Amino acid sequence: MERLEFDLLFRWFVGLGVDDPVWNHSVFSKNRDRLLEGEIAAKFLAAVLAQPRVKRLLSSEHFSVDGTLIEAWASIKSFRRRDGGDEGGGPGRNAERNFHGERRTNDTHQSTTDPEARLYKKGEGQPARLCYIGHALMENRHGLAVVGEVSQATGTAEREAALRLVDARRGRRRITLGADKAYDVRQFVGDLRTRQVTPHIAIDGHVRKSGRPRATAIAGRTTRHAGYAVSQRCRKRIEEVFGWIKSSAGLAKIKLRGRRRVDAAFTLALAAYDLIRLPKLLSGPP
Repeated sequence: MERLEFDLLFRWFVGLGVDDPVWNHSVFSKNRDRLLEGEIAAKFLAAVLAQPRVKRLLSSEHFSVDGTLIEAWASIKSFRRRDGGDEGGGPGRNAERNFHGERRTNDTHQSTTDPEARLYKKGEGQPARLCYIGHALMENRHGLAVVGEVSQATGTAEREAALRLVDARRGRRRITLGADKAYDVRQFVGDLRTRQVTPHIAIDGHVRKSGRPRATAIAGRTTRHAGYAVSQRCRKRIEEVFGWIKSSAGLAKIKLRGRRRVDAAFTLALAAYDLIRLPKLLSGPP
């Protein structure tokens, strides 16, 4: 709101004249809840993709899915026992705390700052952080995000969200879905096939201690087709979406609390990514 007082670009964007008075900040506070209730972010993304010139750019058969961690706006110090049995720290509200030797899990602990955030790490050797997971479904023709959502961080959240995103986008025709090896799970692959979705998922070639490779749920009848290799190349472009959202849109560490607000910001960021790419795509040859 302070920026609107002197920034002409901000004033032009929201439709304020040079001498027009700036609205009171409470206007945004009241409208924010209305925007969340109306799911305006998702409707805005859908409206962008529904434009006739944009719709012609989208693939209706080939998609990719992935998830990325979004660090919550909460300190690890706020992750306290649910029963209030934490040992007292030093004086002050930001006192030092000693966590050594203390087992902390999402079942026994919860953030006092953002109760919906969960302690999670995506890979071995990486630190656990309070975060959410942002999920996106991308069409493979031009790499545009078509739908997205934010969920609480759990070990099965990516696969569960992928099914919801596929259900929101698929039509009557069979589609393909590219994904990384984290989605190579028999139950998930079976759920895709019941939805008439061909799973173009990277095979997890991890070798067990016994020396045998980990069993994969992707059959040879899928991997032998040329389209499988194409999907594996295209699916990596979804990292460009997440990279832009985190670096340019500022969602590496979200400055909002609560899953619904984070979800709205993430979906708007997907729409912004598409809007930035569309001028170049629309100006190219038909």
